[in-house]
Amino acid sequence: MYGIVTRNQSELEWDPFDQGFYEVKDVTGRAAEPVDGAVNMVSCFADNAAEDEDGLVPVAEDGTRATREQPYFDWSYVCPTHDRYREGLLEIVDEAAAANEDVRLDDVGFPRAEYCYCDRCQRRFEDSGYDDWGAWRESVITEFIAAVRERVPGKLYLTVYPDPYPGHLSARSGIDLDALSTHVDQFVVPIYDTHYGTTYWLEILASGFADRLSTPFAIELYAANVEIDELIHAAEVADEYADDVLFGYDASTARAALRRMTGDANGGDSYAPEDADH
Repeated sequence: MYGIVTRNQSELEWDPFDQGFYEVKDVTGRAAEPVDGAVNMVSCFADNAAEDEDGLVPVAEDGTRATREQPYFDWSYVCPTHDRYREGLLEIVDEAAAANEDVRLDDVGFPRAEYCYCDRCQRRFEDSGYDDWGAWRESVITEFIAAVRERVPGKLYLTVYPDPYPGHLSARSGIDLDALSTHVDQFVVPIYDTHYGTTYWLEILASGFADRLSTPFAIELYAANVEIDELIHAAEVADEYADDVLFGYDASTARAALRRMTGDANGGDSYAPEDADH
């Protein structure tokens, strides 16, 4: 299956995509109405609009806040133990599932290994019965996904950071792939580049996830400002390992690439982005 990830509702109807993923809440905090013709996507614990509200932003032991002002964050984060924010996310999930029974979650987990040491997290760890901080973090994320699972009647997709090395996702984000596999129908692994001039690294990551996961997974490629030939090559590599291949944030280029792939296979015409309808 080839799918498109987009913020533009009109692109969900384009051929030759088999599936569309539509952002209803993104990392800016922007919200859109869910649609019935796509898998609605919810960015969970990444939200630039929440960075100024007291108690929402995760903090490291030294007091560093997980905001986009830090050199290693592209957006600001929300602490996964913040009850009111989690309740709001579950309400968004309910609305998304009412429009389309399949739902995708993005940006689930703690920001990095050194988070979160807010008073709330420290208190809940002490009261949790866990002796290991990492195991407690995993329980926080797994419980959240389990709560979402109860609200999603169709397929539940979960985006994970593109690091298949054993233990890394747990240490980084509190993601326990084995535990989450009981709730998640398909994982999505974004492997983004703006060039894809070489793809050996993409193959390494893709094969790592193929070995690591028993649950189906999709690889999401970045299509914006990428040359069609390079995008096609990346898609061919991804397709060898993943169950599905998705293209992010440039439907025109993605459609041209898929048409050219189909045309080459059938000995037909080739396409460029400007051939696409806007």
